[in-house]
Amino acid sequence: MPAFEGAKLDTITLSVLQAALQQVCDEMDLTFSRAAFSPVIAEANDRSDGIYSAVDGSLIAQGSQGLPVFVGVMQYSTKTVIEMIADGRCLAPEQGDIYIVNDPYLGGTHLMDVRFVMPVYRGGKIFCWLSNTGHWPDIGGSVPGGFSASATAVEQEGLRLPPVKLFKKGVLDPEIYAIICSNIRVADQRIGDIRAQAAALLIGQDRLNEILDRYGDETVVEAVAELRRRAAEQMRASIAVIPDGIYRSQAFVDSDGVVNEPLTINLAVEKKGETLTFDFAGSSKPCAGPMNSVLATTLSSVYLAMRHIFPEVPISAGAFEPLTVKRPEGTFLDAKYPRPVSGCAAEVSQRIAEAVFAAMVQALPEKVTAAPAGSSGNFALGGSDPARGRDYVMYQISGGGYGGNAGHDGLSNGCSTIGISKSPPVEIMEQAFPVLYRHYALREGSGGAGKHRGGFGLAYEVEILRGEARASFVMDHGRFGPQGALGGRDGAPNSVTVFRGGQAHVPPHLSKEQDIALKAGDRVRVGTPGGGGYGDPRQRDPKLVAEDVRLGYYTAEQVKEMFGVDL
Repeated sequence: MPAFEGAKLDTITLSVLQAALQQVCDEMDLTFSRAAFSPVIAEANDRSDGIYSAVDGSLIAQGSQGLPVFVGVMQYSTKTVIEMIADGRCLAPEQGDIYIVNDPYLGGTHLMDVRFVMPVYRGGKIFCWLSNTGHWPDIGGSVPGGFSASATAVEQEGLRLPPVKLFKKGVLDPEIYAIICSNIRVADQRIGDIRAQAAALLIGQDRLNEILDRYGDETVVEAVAELRRRAAEQMRASIAVIPDGIYRSQAFVDSDGVVNEPLTINLAVEKKGETLTFDFAGSSKPCAGPMNSVLATTLSSVYLAMRHIFPEVPISAGAFEPLTVKRPEGTFLDAKYPRPVSGCAAEVSQRIAEAVFAAMVQALPEKVTAAPAGSSGNFALGGSDPARGRDYVMYQISGGGYGGNAGHDGLSNGCSTIGISKSPPVEIMEQAFPVLYRHYALREGSGGAGKHRGGFGLAYEVEILRGEARASFVMDHGRFGPQGALGGRDGAPNSVTVFRGGQAHVPPHLSKEQDIALKAGDRVRVGTPGGGGYGDPRQRDPKLVAEDVRLGYYTAEQVKEMFGVDL
């Protein structure tokens, strides 16, 4: 057994156990991606895995390669499963059971993010819970891919599952599986993702048991408590350097997909001592369309934004203890059944994070960036491939520019604010689906001007090669580009153009539309947002401006207008 100082673990053992728990989660992430069938998981890594408390579901560790937006969501949903078991709304667990749940109102995001939750037993008692989330490319609903841009009720978005046992004592329940397959498209392909998701948890259980066998259950329990305490302490120390006061900001969602008017996020962050309180009072009311956010996603959006600002703080439930988020009741950031929510995780969450960045850059100008692209670029395409004689659902996510900061320009074509997910390789997409990418490049000119400019978005164009298909978009930042900071200019907004029969069509809601009928030869062109600029553009080094022009990032005319540099 490791040495102790009184009741305290020695530092080396604590550090080893911290790394070991992290490695368990990382290995679950890798197992999930490597075994999954769907490109959105296997290639884009739209998934996450973690370890959670047996008592209340609080976060112990999460994979470093998992989506940050799930950091608060999965501990919320695990807590809900524990509570529902305790009050009899959910069957009690046995060893080998795995619950499946995607209900947004029970600690979720949108319906496509499907969570598995599994108890890990030691000595006949639950030691902890393992949970993971994977984005399924289809969950039923009115449009292929689940991104119904004009849904007015959650039932239109797909199959909603409360916590039920998909695996019972290690065996897949054929009845539950049949119900799921009867309600989703391309159901025959889901078994690969389901098996991969379960395999990741089983690998995590094996690796965790190896750690417990080596160090002892009591030692690991003590280490978990100490790591949580230290994370809270480190977050408080990070917050303490911020001047006391209230920092205000706003962010805007283009529209809800139904009513073509912007939605407003109002945020006031109060810093007092070693705590931060986030108040969204005055934000827009619940909306008709799918851009409502459930509470778990709203909380997680704040947490992930603070993770961007203080990445050095170890991730556990302790890191969130100094952060208080007032429940935004009566706003679109606290959705209740039956409000539609397909845009909450991928889009609204990033507007919430943008509001946090815009507030905190006032308090920490040397540490916080201007707004990033802030859109996952959700493009779902479902149809039939006559050459292969089968249906398909393709889900395209895309990156964009990051905001400039005090030290340097923003990253170009970075992943979304909420994740580590990357666009699946073009070659994989063309192999799997009847499409051709005619263009795929940086979106020149999209970075917001500043002393340190924003990064550039992505420009791509996809052609349907054969058969018929239906396209749906749930994106954002089409009306307003990502915010510049401290005098920097906004990044270029998102753009979508559909070419059908030689005619160009721009969605009335700019970044949102559903069920667009396409046939062979039709094309979809997308330009993702550039990041916001940081600082006065006229303070940018003219040599850097000239280099941007030489590389083709801007034209000479653009830099004269944007930076005041006449080349």
